[in-house]
Amino acid sequence: MIVEMLYPEIASLYGEKGNLDLLKLCFPEANIRMTMLNDEPYFVKHEVDLIVMGPTTEEFQKIIIKRLNPYIDRIQTLIRENIHFWMTGNAMDIFGAYIEDEEGNRVLGLGLFDYHACLYRPKRFNSYVLGKIEDMEVVGFKSQFSQIFPSQIQSWFKVDRGFGLNEKTMDEGIKLNNFIGTQCLGPFWILNPDFTLQYFKALGYAKAELPYHAEMLEAYRQRILEFKDEKYINYP
Repeated sequence: MIVEMLYPEIASLYGEKGNLDLLKLCFPEANIRMTMLNDEPYFVKHEVDLIVMGPTTEEFQKIIIKRLNPYIDRIQTLIRENIHFWMTGNAMDIFGAYIEDEEGNRVLGLGLFDYHACLYRPKRFNSYVLGKIEDMEVVGFKSQFSQIFPSQIQSWFKVDRGFGLNEKTMDEGIKLNNFIGTQCLGPFWILNPDFTLQYFKALGYAKAELPYHAEMLEAYRQRILEFKDEKYINYP
């Protein structure tokens, strides 16, 4: 398996690199390509199985858009070909039509999906998230300055507690073929071990196993109980 991590020096806030660390533990034979800011992305001229990017700062968002803009057609092709993308936090903002700041200034995004992001600095939106992907409960965290407003997209899952793409919807994330974008942090794979096993199997590892699976599952079940109990969690 070939995995590309985009811009890890600026796009792995909130410990999101932990997702990749887990994958390395599970599949030490995987070819992990770390694409730095001034590198040509590996996916441009090579086949990849999974492309990962985490959250970054609002200023670095603008730079990442400039870096990826020449490769929009290639990214579209990879999405059509069912290559896996895993985009977390405000990495999602980059793929929309534009990002609008508090003064109404807009930065054009990659325009691959029909939504836009609005910044509300200095207000930060923090939340626990409890939802379901098909019949599986999942948990996550949010900490963001931006909210996403879609026109017409295929959301990834419904949120039961917390909020979705913005505070007025319970639809969270985006899924198109094997492109998944979510504002949820975590790292999500570590927080949701059963989901992660399914995800790794979808990547081609039919016999995937997680290190410390029992411990991860115990922590996951405890979070489920707490996220459902209002005496522990103040939801927005």
